[in-house]
Amino acid sequence: MEHAEGARELVIPYSHQTHLEKIADPKLIYLRILNAGVLAGFFILALDTDQQSVEFRRIVVATKGQGIGQTAIGLMERFCRATLGRTRIWLDVFESNARSRHIYEKLGYRKCGQQAHADKTLIVYEKLL
Repeated sequence: MEHAEGARELVIPYSHQTHLEKIADPKLIYLRILNAGVLAGFFILALDTDQQSVEFRRIVVATKGQGIGQTAIGLMERFCRATLGRTRIWLDVFESNARSRHIYEKLGYRKCGQQAHADKTLIVYEKLL
């Protein structure tokens, strides 16, 4: 999904081997997104060592514009609070990714910094749960 046109421009796609290695890492959590019982996307979360925060590292949704991602983010946030006991989620997104930035801001994420990645700017967002 992350290698598909429209996704690969917004995330740094991993190879199949890289995903296998990351799935085995106990500090990372992969969550699948189902729509009517069919795989519609996935999340990658990273547990911060502060025991309070989760890095929302990646979301990829196969079909855009149907609200699947927004609904899934709400469920992921509840999972982080109820199951992981975390109270803060943070993420970074390319400054040029206006669509995702709009959605994160709409869902209550607030800008808290920025950093450089290669020749691009990443905007850092956080949300307290």
